[in-house]
Amino acid sequence: MSDDASSAARDLTSGSPDVPLAYGSGVEMKARSQWAYVRIRFLRHRLAVASLIVLVLIGLVGVFAPQLAPYGYDQPNYDNAVQSPTLEGWHLFGTDQLGRDYLSRVMYGIRTSLWVAFFVAFLSTAIGTTIGALAGYYSGHVDNLLMRLTDLMLTLPGLAVLLTASVYLGSGDPLKIGLILAFLFWTAVARIVRGLFLSLREKEFVEAAKAAGASDLRIIVRHMLPNCLGPIIVYATLLVAAAILVEAALSFLGFGIQPPNAALGKLVSEGQGEGFDLWWLVTFPGLVIVLIALCVNFVGDGLRDAFDPTQRRIRA
Repeated sequence: MSDDASSAARDLTSGSPDVPLAYGSGVEMKARSQWAYVRIRFLRHRLAVASLIVLVLIGLVGVFAPQLAPYGYDQPNYDNAVQSPTLEGWHLFGTDQLGRDYLSRVMYGIRTSLWVAFFVAFLSTAIGTTIGALAGYYSGHVDNLLMRLTDLMLTLPGLAVLLTASVYLGSGDPLKIGLILAFLFWTAVARIVRGLFLSLREKEFVEAAKAAGASDLRIIVRHMLPNCLGPIIVYATLLVAAAILVEAALSFLGFGIQPPNAALGKLVSEGQGEGFDLWWLVTFPGLVIVLIALCVNFVGDGLRDAFDPTQRRIRA
């Protein structure tokens, strides 16, 4: 083996993620890390990439709604009341009974709904991962206690709990709604992480870490949790879609986000009483909800395929 090939081999064993291997025959090979495989597989999932781009654009519209919206969220204009979608005055989504521009209201609604959805996904994933990791690693009495708590949460009727909590804790504040939803959404994540940790705790690298004197916290965080990130990330994306749909349903029923806060579900609730006469009051915010949910689900499908270990073969 030549000196260049020996040097490349040493670089590979040192952990370089993408190292060329040159041999005397002139063939050049590259060693890819697991994350490189994940990135390549995801980018080849065209529908997931397109959905991610659309989702990012929708998110940017919500974040910069005060700068992009042609009108204020609660800015009435009685001269343009009940106007169907038109290019005149940039009322692309029409106006409501008070003459408020519905395009601007939808932009502000995206901002609030996406914030709640991502907050719920982050908090419920964190809670579920912590409980599942502790139950799977320690097993025994700790596992029994935490899993019985999880089973108890699963037996609760979700809609009834949400409505009751909204009444007693107060509705209207996006933070409160996010906390209520996260309180119910963590259970599935906990069961998934527990199953993964039960299988990982018997692996040789965990036994080696214990023999080396590593603490339980270090073993969980540094050795076991990184091997569970794939399923956790995939399920977290699905929680975003579930959270935005449930939040919209709560707002539609009048127990979710309330004025002056904007929310897509609340916009649908305000417009549904007009029926087909003012069809645009329900159609446009409803289509945005469906579009966001579809994009998140497609991104989740792409991540699931990207993290699938059976799809390791990728042509360079």
